[in-house]
Amino acid sequence: MKVLVVGPGGREHAIVRSLLADPYVSEVHAAPGNAGIAQIVPVHSLNASDPAAVTELAVRLGTDLVVVGPEAPLAAGVSDAVREAGIPVFGPSKEAAQLEASKAFAKQVMAAANVPTAMARVAANADEAADALDTFGAPYVVKDDGLAAGKGVVVTSDRGDALAHAAACFDAGGTVVIEEYLDGPEVSLFVLSDGRHVVPLAPAQDFKRIFDNDEGPNTGGMGAYSPLEWAPANLVDDVIARVAQPTVDEMAARGTPFVGVLYCGLALTSRGMRVIEFNARFGDPETQAVLARLKTPLGGLLLAAAKGELDAMEQLKWDPRTAVAVVVASENYPDAPRTGDPILGLVEAEAIDGVHVLHAGTSLEANEIVSAGGRVLAVVALGEDLTQARNLAYAGVSEIGLEGSQHRTDIALKASRSEIVVPAGSAGVDNEKGLL
Repeated sequence: MKVLVVGPGGREHAIVRSLLADPYVSEVHAAPGNAGIAQIVPVHSLNASDPAAVTELAVRLGTDLVVVGPEAPLAAGVSDAVREAGIPVFGPSKEAAQLEASKAFAKQVMAAANVPTAMARVAANADEAADALDTFGAPYVVKDDGLAAGKGVVVTSDRGDALAHAAACFDAGGTVVIEEYLDGPEVSLFVLSDGRHVVPLAPAQDFKRIFDNDEGPNTGGMGAYSPLEWAPANLVDDVIARVAQPTVDEMAARGTPFVGVLYCGLALTSRGMRVIEFNARFGDPETQAVLARLKTPLGGLLLAAAKGELDAMEQLKWDPRTAVAVVVASENYPDAPRTGDPILGLVEAEAIDGVHVLHAGTSLEANEIVSAGGRVLAVVALGEDLTQARNLAYAGVSEIGLEGSQHRTDIALKASRSEIVVPAGSAGVDNEKGLL
């Protein structure tokens, strides 16, 4: 099987790496890829959000499966164009990708499917925003309704900051979704869907804020780990029964079947499990940690989803070890990342047993790998337990040389110390619809 992976980041590097380990995958290509991906598979320079360009490449390569990684190509209709050309594609249609592209749409779907989520209001102007903020009270949660690469959410106790974020979204021609604040630890669960059937992967937890102790602005994600030893034993079954399957059923009933991965961002609150958000693709950097543990061949799994055959899949197999991924970001990320600096120590980091490095924002200039984005690398380690995996990951990070770079030092630290508290009653799920 020949596979084309669309996208430039760390998530795509993780997918490519897993596909290469699949004995049924004979060839992998990536477009546009990055410097790390280019070291292991052929890469093709193109605009990943151009449906015609992606389709032309897939046809020319004789591709058996196209995997669309990022959200922007999905929202641009890349999957639709590839499907129309008769090529199986893992990634939802433009209409189905509205589950991520519009938070208001996602809330409507959740309400129709009786999926538990935060109560929310959609605001289109300053007066509506102020009224919604006063209804829910602090801490305030304000989300850009459209795509924002994981950085369109502000959670603050400062009403002025909340209003300012809403105003910035209005000035850009958008709307905002204002929600009640959800307490409790957060969980990410990827659920593969073929439009009718669903298959869950292993839960993970990511770290969205730039600084230790969850301080500073939101980012695309500064690290992740999997599995979650502290999560309720019935969590995955609850998510499938109360969230994923009802959502997939609702999308099918609307005539827009969801084929791809439904990223369920969850909060385990004192009032039960709640959906924070849906994404229509693999999350980054959770993918780097989750796929490091997946033993079931990835290519066959994604092809089964693309062809509507997930019901025939056997139970997934997992490496029993723990995976930790630590992101190395550029100076000034997430505001105005510094780029163009050489990256040193990659060979030394990967020489550590159990460690591999996945590229995100990198490029090759004059035969030298340099930074080319905000999140530059993810150092991923597998260990016998969370403490060992953390130690190995940070040993790898210590080998990386990138001027001005930054990383969090507390990825999975609380979990390794058994300090994560799951509120009583979080395993139960009520039927709060969440859209006011």
